[in-house]
Amino acid sequence: MVEMSHGPRARTRKKLRKRVRERGLPPITRALQKFEIGEKAAIVIDPSIHKGMPFHRFHGLTGDVVGKRGRCYLVRVRDGGKYKIVIAHPYHLRKVKS
Repeated sequence: MVEMSHGPRARTRKKLRKRVRERGLPPITRALQKFEIGEKAAIVIDPSIHKGMPFHRFHGLTGDVVGKRGRCYLVRVRDGGKYKIVIAHPYHLRKVKS
C-alpha cells in the first residue's frame, strides 16, 4: 500500500486552489504591504507564493499583528482555546478594517 503524505500541503487540494481568473503571480503591492503592531490582519494563503506560507490550518483566521521577523509578520491567532503565533509573509495577509 501507499503511505499517506504528511507534508505541509497535505489534504489541501481545494483549500489551496485559485480561481481561473486569479491564476499566476499576485501584484507586487501585496508584498509591499506594511502592518503596524496591534493592527488586525486576516490570513489568506496565496498558493503561488511558497515563501512565508503559514500552515493551512490557519487559512481564513484573523488575528493581531504582534511583531516582525525579517520580512514576515507575527500574527497572534486564537486556535481552539489558546492563542498561537503564526509567522506569515505579507503575501498571505490582508488588512482588516476594525
